[in-house]
Amino acid sequence: MYAKAIAVANQKGGVGKTTTAVSLGAALAQHGRRVLIVDLDPHVCASVHLRFYPEDYPHTIFDIFRAETSQWADLWPRVIQRYEEQHCDVALGHVRLSELEADLRERSRKGFILREALDGVRPHYDYILLDCPPHLGVLLVNALVASDLLIMPIQTDFLALHGLKLIFDTIRTLNKALAAPVTYRALPTMYDRRTRACNNVLELLRLKMAGAMFSSIIPLDTHFRDASALGRVIFDTAPESRGAQAYAALAEEVVALW
Repeated sequence: MYAKAIAVANQKGGVGKTTTAVSLGAALAQHGRRVLIVDLDPHVCASVHLRFYPEDYPHTIFDIFRAETSQWADLWPRVIQRYEEQHCDVALGHVRLSELEADLRERSRKGFILREALDGVRPHYDYILLDCPPHLGVLLVNALVASDLLIMPIQTDFLALHGLKLIFDTIRTLNKALAAPVTYRALPTMYDRRTRACNNVLELLRLKMAGAMFSSIIPLDTHFRDASALGRVIFDTAPESRGAQAYAALAEEVVALW
């Protein structure tokens, strides 16, 4: 299988984006799939979530963006680290990713760098998960251009719907330039079935995203926070929890897509 790249993005922070990237990655690995998680956020949340501190490593995904294409083959093995607990790989992020807007200003085809760079590692994986920054810029554009699917985690809160509008605006702009439109699916997150507001937002999402929303719903679960505090994913610390079961169900949906 030639790896499918999945961007996890929403232009609003705090919606469960990084949690989705690392938890879905672990769930897919448990299905026996070869998984690479790519940390594209200058806040390096995915890297730190898995106990990788970029300042301790000489090479990160920042180097891939800055390098010449001829250097990619040598760089990838240095950028990628192994998360042994769940048998998946991580391409580490770096705070200097925030500098790429200026660094790549004069570079041609700067929105296609990641897609072209990933060609060197796609044969080694089944899924590549791209944890994206929340703001529109060269990193988010690279992720969307490189992806076969965009997963949009959407907190079941009315304020989170604003981020949905922003990401759709970005998709419409990109689709004017891409040969094929961006394929996307929404993922409700932080759902608390006890509250009327969450239920109202969920129904609104089902109405607006008919046919473009996963059946899986990620619940509000304190086990996510506990796992993060330990530098692990929920499958390491609470594999029987509602949150872990929800991401296991999501992984089954993703596998069924291709």
